[in-house]
Amino acid sequence: MPTLAVERDALFESLGRTYTDEEFDELCFEFGVELDEITSEREEALKSSTVKLSKDEIAALSENVIYKIDMPANRYDLLCIEGLSRALRIFLGETDAPSYEVISVPEADMAMMTVKPATLQIRPFVVCAILRDVKFTEQRYKSFIDLQDQLHRNLCRQRTLVAIGTHDMDTVKGPFSYDARRGEDIEFVPLTHSASGESFNATSLLEHYETSPTCKHLKPYVPIIKDSPVYPVVLDAEQTVMSLPPIINGSKSKITLDTTNVFIECTATDLTKANIVLDTVVSMFSEYAAKPFSVEPVVVNFVNESGDVVKSYITPQMYTRKERANVDFVNSIIGIDVTAERMVDLCNKIQLGPASLVTTQDGKSQLEVTVPPTRSDILHPVDIAEDIGIAYGYNNIAKRVPNTATVGSEQPLNALGDLLREEIASAGYTEVLSHGLCSIRDNFTALRRNISAAVSLSNPANVEYQVVRTTLLPGLLKTLQHNKSASFASGFKLFEISDVVLPDHEHVVTETIVGAKNIRKLCAVYAGPTSGFEIIHGLVDRIMTLTEVAPEEEYIKNSSKGQEEKFRVAREGWYYTIRELREEDGHPSSGTYFPGRAAEVLLTTPGSERKSIGTFGILHPEVLGNFDIQYPSSCLELDLESLL
Repeated sequence: MPTLAVERDALFESLGRTYTDEEFDELCFEFGVELDEITSEREEALKSSTVKLSKDEIAALSENVIYKIDMPANRYDLLCIEGLSRALRIFLGETDAPSYEVISVPEADMAMMTVKPATLQIRPFVVCAILRDVKFTEQRYKSFIDLQDQLHRNLCRQRTLVAIGTHDMDTVKGPFSYDARRGEDIEFVPLTHSASGESFNATSLLEHYETSPTCKHLKPYVPIIKDSPVYPVVLDAEQTVMSLPPIINGSKSKITLDTTNVFIECTATDLTKANIVLDTVVSMFSEYAAKPFSVEPVVVNFVNESGDVVKSYITPQMYTRKERANVDFVNSIIGIDVTAERMVDLCNKIQLGPASLVTTQDGKSQLEVTVPPTRSDILHPVDIAEDIGIAYGYNNIAKRVPNTATVGSEQPLNALGDLLREEIASAGYTEVLSHGLCSIRDNFTALRRNISAAVSLSNPANVEYQVVRTTLLPGLLKTLQHNKSASFASGFKLFEISDVVLPDHEHVVTETIVGAKNIRKLCAVYAGPTSGFEIIHGLVDRIMTLTEVAPEEEYIKNSSKGQEEKFRVAREGWYYTIRELREEDGHPSSGTYFPGRAAEVLLTTPGSERKSIGTFGILHPEVLGNFDIQYPSSCLELDLESLL
């Protein structure tokens, strides 16, 4: 979780009162954050094992007390002193939550950002805003920069998703444009070289940042765009480079303490996150504008190669929305009994006001809250309940003995899996844990199976993560593929007990049709000098013995150990047998095995007909070739849930 470091005196000044360390620690707990450490710049330097300073440098450091406060990872509005002090004062009832205003400007007079089509190759989105007549002090300026750093580290994912650029609007001239150009065509003086005035083109600048010790803080961001044929660039009307996102701003438009009009642009690969970032920055620092909590909008126009506008939107959104939660649900999830009217009052303490009560068609009372642009973390009624719990006070929740007494225990399916893991490992097999996502090729085509229904990802990171696996076999075969250096002389045995996911629109969980269900399976593979069919066959019989399932008489009539079966411990009415798996029978797994060298396991239980619960056999040479396995192999895959 992110940590906010603030000077104690500055925070208390913003709060309008002082606290002892113990009192402030208690306030943090009540608000739902944690005071992690009390320190100072000098104390930090003395404790550091990596940064070594001279005595004179240490003596020059401040001894002002610094509070380090751990914040929830999704509360981006608390990542600066302005947001924290404002939230605490609202929580304490000392002030009301502000109302944010997007100043009404005729579109013809509105500042404009034009997005060129070349940006589609690298960072396709941009959002903008203008803060007018802002009054900066040294403390406010530092907080302004620190908030951007905090957002870059957290929501922006080290600038890969969003990069923030802030500029002195009085030093540049609109309308502005966002383009993507070759590195050699982008020439400017970067912010890091304002003192020297040295100019770089973008290509040489990135090389400089990769090697220069003085710019090592920018080195991690260079790979984000370095290998791209074009680099994103923000320009003003005179083609002055304002920023090279996500790396550095230009020197000409740098923010100083004398800056009054601030132009903010956020370039991004994710438009939703870009809007959240922009709204957060604007809502935190618009309080210093001449008209507090107001912001001037910017129109963003996307143009095609001919210069015609094909899409347009106005930012910032500063979107205020309504969300609902049942009063009974809130009370039950927190463990309190609060009236609906009391909940409405509590919402004001947590910036979810004004709230109101509405009645649903079935007569239940619902709480309707107003979610401000600073609260992007409110996504579900559970989030509303959590905040009402904070406003009510965790210390005020009475401890009660539960109405029902229960004894926790392991799920039967998990217990069976754990017992089988021990036994199969004792038989010489090595357990693996493979990835739950795989490619369509690995899950179907490479196994010589027809492509069928599977839970698929709408935006897979790469071709290896297209679908949720419907079989455990690809994971084991890829493990063999990546362990070619291991000795196969005595056979290589692997197994996995894990879940696969199958589409199922009739599978109902907690009154919601989720469209898919998990199935626990067991899969084992043997690879060695011989196919090992008899070894896998033996594992099938061992598993059935362990799960107390007896073989059918027809199955064991030719076995020399038939008499021993009279003494087998087995569940009454539970029997199994095997049947040849033939491709012409249409079994979906038949193509995976060598013809005539595969079987399916059939299970009979009391009151039910015989059903197939798995298959085993020698893998087809084509399957081995698809996974680059050089030894004959056999495999087994069983449905464990059927054996409970």
